[in-house]
Amino acid sequence: MSEIIVVLNVLIIVGMVVAAVMAVHFEKLLSSVIALGVVGIFAAAEFLLLHAPDVAISEAAVGAALSPLIFIVTLKKLRGGDDK
Repeated sequence: MSEIIVVLNVLIIVGMVVAAVMAVHFEKLLSSVIALGVVGIFAAAEFLLLHAPDVAISEAAVGAALSPLIFIVTLKKLRGGDDK
């Protein structure tokens, strides 16, 4: 049973690192923001595996949902500010 947990931990951490590298290397800002949201999802999954459900819920709400939403709204307002 613990071997499965170790494999899941490794897969989640590798996925988190890959998504973070993708967020840095994307040309478009929207793609970077989405990749950052994926990092938040992986972090929430890792917290669940570490038996910290309260931290996982907070990370899912803030790191995977609220922060990317704020960034997307800001990008939309900055790019669409001249179209009135």
